[in-house]
Amino acid sequence: MNASRAADHTVRGDDSHLRLVWPQWQGAGADMVRQLMPDFPPDAARRGYATGTAVLEAVLPPHSGPTATVAVPMGDDGLAESGSIEAREAVTRQLADALAILQDQRPERITTLGGDCSVSVAPFSYLADRYGDDLAVVWIDSHPDIGTPDSAYHGYHSMPVAHLTGNGDPDILRRLPATVAPARLALAGLHQWTEDDAPHITGRGVTAFAPDTLRTSTRPLTDWLTATGCTRVAVHFDVDTIDSNEAGLGLGQVPGGLTKAQTRRVGRDLDAAFDVVGLTIAEFVPRQVLHLQQTLAGFPLLS
Repeated sequence: MNASRAADHTVRGDDSHLRLVWPQWQGAGADMVRQLMPDFPPDAARRGYATGTAVLEAVLPPHSGPTATVAVPMGDDGLAESGSIEAREAVTRQLADALAILQDQRPERITTLGGDCSVSVAPFSYLADRYGDDLAVVWIDSHPDIGTPDSAYHGYHSMPVAHLTGNGDPDILRRLPATVAPARLALAGLHQWTEDDAPHITGRGVTAFAPDTLRTSTRPLTDWLTATGCTRVAVHFDVDTIDSNEAGLGLGQVPGGLTKAQTRRVGRDLDAAFDVVGLTIAEFVPRQVLHLQQTLAGFPLLS
């Protein structure tokens, strides 16, 4: 570990590190949720992301710095598709609210608890504005999340990488304080995508690392980061990166991903070699908790 970086960790006050709680669920397309979670009522399944955020808050270590929560309505307002983005009104309103929180707090570091994948757009855009060309992004995910409104799937949670790299819906791009050059964003653990994603992956200039590339060593990824010249890193972690044969944590059950141990090692190695200024945990859908909620619905003394 770089000695000056280690010292930097010890002297920075807690007030510089914001925990942003963002239980956004509207980013996932309703039809996809129905397909992937057929054993739950559709409304309960779609809002599973909000339950996942509450579970993360309960199980993660307490945060000693400031915490802010993006208000996420649980009703059906703003869910209509507009401009080829489902629930456009809801997700753009929450994006604006999150950016307002960040501009008010002005943190140096942000841990974001989501929510669907698009909750990384606001904090990573803010960090890109703060740190400029010294920020790289590592997007740990089974999927590229690089779709646009022109893609076949109109769920906003499939578009955050596209928007962060300056490609996508013009209205959303106008709201962002900054974007990240595609050459400074890497997809780690990528092994599932749709046909219309492929041109965006190859054509945008992002770098992709398949799970097999990272099974035994993080070196390919850390070498790439070193070559960018960046010293600061924002890390997005979609829990569906974990091989669903080991643990099915996300909305989609995706086999063949990284193991829990491999993912922990990637996280440790990134932290040891670079200044991690952003972390998002996204797409956690706790199916067992949702089953319990369904079981307890209508029990005496609980309503």
